[in-house]
Amino acid sequence: MTDAGVPARALGTLPGLDPLWSRVVRVPGAGKDAGDPAGMRSWHVLDTGPALDQRGHEIVGTVLAVHGNPTWSYLWRSLLSASLAQADAGGPAWRIVAVDQLEMGFSERTSLVRDLSQRVADLGALAATLVPDGPVVSLGHDWGGVISLGWALEHPGRLAGIALLNTAVHPVGGRVPAPLRLAGATGVLPAATRATTAFLDTTLGLARPGLPPGVRAAYRAPYGTAPRRRGIGDFVADIPADDGHPSTPALAAIAHGLRSVRVPALALWGPRDPIFSDRYLDDLVDRLPHAQVHRFEGAGHLVAEDASWAPAVLAWLPSLQDSGASPEPVASTPPEPGTAFRHLGAALEDRANDSEVAIVDMSQAPPLRVSWRLLARNVERLAAGLVSSGVRAGDRVSLLIPPGPDLTASVYACLRIGAVVVVADAGLGVAGLSRAVRGAQSDVVIGERRGLTAARTLGWPGRRISTRPLAAAARTALGAPASLTSLIRDGARALAEGSVLPPHPGPDEDAAVLFTSGSTGPAKGVRYTHAQLAAVRDVLTAELDLTPETGLVTGFAPFALLGPALGTRSATPAMDVSAPRTLTARAVADAVTASGARTVFLSPAAILNVARTAQDLTASDRAAMSGVTQLLSTGAPVSAQLLESMTALMPAATAHTPYGMTECLLVTDITLREIHGVADADDSGVCVGRPVHAAELLISALDRSGATTGAPALDAGVLGEVLVSAPHLKDSYDRLWLTDLAATRKTPEGGRWHRTGDVGHVDSEGRLWIEGRLAHVILTPDGPLAPVGPEQEIERAEAVRRAAVVGVGPPGVQQAVAVVETRPRARRAGLASADVTAQVRAACGTPLAAVLAVKELPTDVRHNSKIDRAALAEWAARLLAGERAAAPR
Repeated sequence: MTDAGVPARALGTLPGLDPLWSRVVRVPGAGKDAGDPAGMRSWHVLDTGPALDQRGHEIVGTVLAVHGNPTWSYLWRSLLSASLAQADAGGPAWRIVAVDQLEMGFSERTSLVRDLSQRVADLGALAATLVPDGPVVSLGHDWGGVISLGWALEHPGRLAGIALLNTAVHPVGGRVPAPLRLAGATGVLPAATRATTAFLDTTLGLARPGLPPGVRAAYRAPYGTAPRRRGIGDFVADIPADDGHPSTPALAAIAHGLRSVRVPALALWGPRDPIFSDRYLDDLVDRLPHAQVHRFEGAGHLVAEDASWAPAVLAWLPSLQDSGASPEPVASTPPEPGTAFRHLGAALEDRANDSEVAIVDMSQAPPLRVSWRLLARNVERLAAGLVSSGVRAGDRVSLLIPPGPDLTASVYACLRIGAVVVVADAGLGVAGLSRAVRGAQSDVVIGERRGLTAARTLGWPGRRISTRPLAAAARTALGAPASLTSLIRDGARALAEGSVLPPHPGPDEDAAVLFTSGSTGPAKGVRYTHAQLAAVRDVLTAELDLTPETGLVTGFAPFALLGPALGTRSATPAMDVSAPRTLTARAVADAVTASGARTVFLSPAAILNVARTAQDLTASDRAAMSGVTQLLSTGAPVSAQLLESMTALMPAATAHTPYGMTECLLVTDITLREIHGVADADDSGVCVGRPVHAAELLISALDRSGATTGAPALDAGVLGEVLVSAPHLKDSYDRLWLTDLAATRKTPEGGRWHRTGDVGHVDSEGRLWIEGRLAHVILTPDGPLAPVGPEQEIERAEAVRRAAVVGVGPPGVQQAVAVVETRPRARRAGLASADVTAQVRAACGTPLAAVLAVKELPTDVRHNSKIDRAALAEWAARLLAGERAAAPR
């Protein structure tokens, strides 16, 4: 062994790489190499071990990092530097050994053609020489992932954990990825991989948005001539293209062996990868169900270049202390003593022989009424039909169905057999919906013709099932041979022949993946267990006193499916669910009339249009609305004026505006009367009331930099981030481990606490006031300024319809800028008129650097009410800097 590295002229100028990490190690040959007369092979590695020893750090373990094709150990440079910085800061000292595989990088070129088995043996020899003892974490990317897993499976006594970046251990769909098939084609392979740099350049071109010239040159440095690129071609040729390929048995053994791995595992993924798509991640998760997974949205095949991945590895490594067994899932809050878990469909099963109306489908003319008996029978038969078609517990089923009997039956049938319901509503828009469905990697997609057309056109994963029978040509074109109708028929036959449905899933099994609105970035999948969904039902029952006689009209997607769970009849008004502000007062009245419901649940955007169209109501419509006793609106702040406009239509109704989020659907609640009671309070923000049944709140105070450094507490009047805990709090984000980690807060009280990203305070009476989003806090010279309070003041100005207050300038010296919608609407975006500016400055107690006017403030798609302050801040900064900038929409 020698410590002599690659000459400094080769490594000294490469961005991000310290030449002192470079070592050339002499290693005994292994496998077919063992009988070589030369006896030893020269490996180039990047190794932080000597640096850690020199700095006096005690090494806790080794990360053995293996690159793929056609990269080299340079791929791992950010982990080497970050791990050393962590050790220098007093954190755990992990040694990173990043290898250049033989025939690759700056390692030795030999005459041997190395297949998968040989490369696993090579890595074993290197590890035995360079890391003879201590725990080892395998880390691999691309085909280096397979090789690292091969070593891991052969050395279980040394293995502390497994970490993977985009890779594959099994040809999903029975074929290797198309780009690799093309590169390996006869006649293409030599020219693309050896004679030219085409394969190398193509791979480097996958980086998003593109590699800096210096980094691109660094990756090319070891591969300057055709002989030095021979290993690239050999790697491609060794990809098993069929069962007869020599490396197929080795790959199959690794794929099979992975299911037995119990050490902690981490998968970091770039979903925009034309080689290893999300289908390969899904396969890995199926083999390593305990793995922590994080998808870096927007990243691709070279995820190590596209995303900040090294901190994720360092954050995960402490979990290896108990590496002897797979981590146990966090159990849901147990039921109260003396009570048994009651699954979400229990009320539906209780009413299985009831001929009363369960669902009113307002999309039909006349409205279609479905009894409890028919609904329960259809759910049971559809559940049996799904099982007969191959759907199993844990399979993900994406539902692209508008609210109504089909959607309700599909949801409860899936929940009954333990399939995981994936609900991404059309309000996300085409791009957002596509991103959500792809990310969830559903096994099955059930949809109407329009949804299935989108699934086929956009290449969404999962076999397809139509809601209604299709003509033969349409079934073929959409790839949807089965329908709900045929599955119900098949299920009825199976039950008649003695088939029995599987047991109800347990409380801690996954039940659903719901998607956030996307108002603060790409929509995130939120995982709920059966216990947590049941807790949502229970909190609604406890807070709102919903009974079988109450009835429910809901124009708000997250709650459109809860009628059967609550044991009460339900109706969804005729509306475009992708655009809540299209809901009219007549549509609500029609749904109330048809269902006899006394509770109405609408989104804030829907309420706005209902109020605008109230003049269209007839006398009989108004009579029906007068029977409503409860009105709820949640999802975004609702003003007292808007609620008052609704209670004018529903004079007997108590108006509630609960505060919640997709991660915890109900946190607090407040009535219109209570809003009036705090109208003269000095508190800033929107009062959202007190915690609902079983929910808890804490506030983590902001420091001058806007960080939530305060110990979680409930001191009155302290501005900070809102933390929530409840039995109905989500289980986790779906395949967003880092996001989940960042959203979790440990407290002295223990339990599960979620960082909401909202800022506010509690008053002396224990009521919560929301003052904006943490990301929108303005960091002024006087300290953090939350935007909602100043916005409320500005909206009192006669000329202002809505307002947003944003910060412009560097953090710590930011200046507040008001952006307003005016009455009448501004003709163009820019500086507000002198009159509007004067009114705004007079109304607002916060000094404003400028007042800008726009035709309409940009809002999210689902709610049409959450203002995109980040986009406004960017626009305002550009405009005030003298640029010509179009206002965001």
